[in-house]
Amino acid sequence: MRFLPGIIALLGSFASHAQDDVTLVLGTATPGGGFAVYGQAVADAIRETGGPGLKLELRATMGSAENVPLLEAGKLDLALVEGTVAYEALSGIGRAPAQLSIVAAMYSSPGMFVVRADSAYRTIRDLAGQRVVFGAAGSGLVVLARYILEGLGMDLEKDFDAVLLQSAKDGPPMVLNGEAAALWGGGLGWPGFEAVAQGPQGARFIGLAQNDIVRIREKYPFLRAMTVAANSYRGQELPIATVGSWSLILARPGLADDLAFLFARALHRAQPVLGQQLPPARETTVANTIEAALRPEWIHPGVIRYFLEIGLAP
Repeated sequence: MRFLPGIIALLGSFASHAQDDVTLVLGTATPGGGFAVYGQAVADAIRETGGPGLKLELRATMGSAENVPLLEAGKLDLALVEGTVAYEALSGIGRAPAQLSIVAAMYSSPGMFVVRADSAYRTIRDLAGQRVVFGAAGSGLVVLARYILEGLGMDLEKDFDAVLLQSAKDGPPMVLNGEAAALWGGGLGWPGFEAVAQGPQGARFIGLAQNDIVRIREKYPFLRAMTVAANSYRGQELPIATVGSWSLILARPGLADDLAFLFARALHRAQPVLGQQLPPARETTVANTIEAALRPEWIHPGVIRYFLEIGLAP
């Protein structure tokens, strides 16, 4: 992937905020999900590594579906957004293209179901007609589930007794106590999956067969084939093949180039500490940001300036 030749001309001169600490508001999601954990880890890592002139104020939201309009309204400076929601917004699917920009790739989000190990469910089609928790209503993981199921010729509402929650933390107990057959989620180290896997019955994870992955990607090529390595979760002895997307940090319209540069520099300088605190955040790298941005012009110019400064722009 190569940046458009004219993008460097956009960099210009960057105003200085060195005289005062700048506070950026970062939208996360509901408690109990991966975004809340990630946002806190980013804020802690930047504070610990002394990111110069930068403070993050975390704001809990209903998730990706709310974060996009909050960014567009200027009520957040930055927000965590699941990849399919970000793709819809930036591409203008079902709406006008959002004037948002990518600041960083967070981590990959391979989508899958988890069931109790003592259950009979082994495939997605086994779960048809069952009560399944798809997560918080505003979560981008619900959007990812819709794409995957539609790629299989299934419908989230019609083929399942679908449960949408107010808060992601309410999902795992429903599977553990038998109120629901399965929980949908995504990502490595995802809190909901960890909770079920650590339960007394143990867990079984349900991914996709290779022919289903091909079928889904033929219909939705922006989804990526992904593999969850063996032993990523307790009791998961085999790798799990599936599809997913890259969750992203997006910036509001008009976020100054120097502020985006300041955040990108602080984030990536803090990355070793961030990765120690939260293993999935080891994927928060410049290379992954470039790979996850399907169009280079979607990356914020201030972030591109940082990439050029460290010599990693393609």
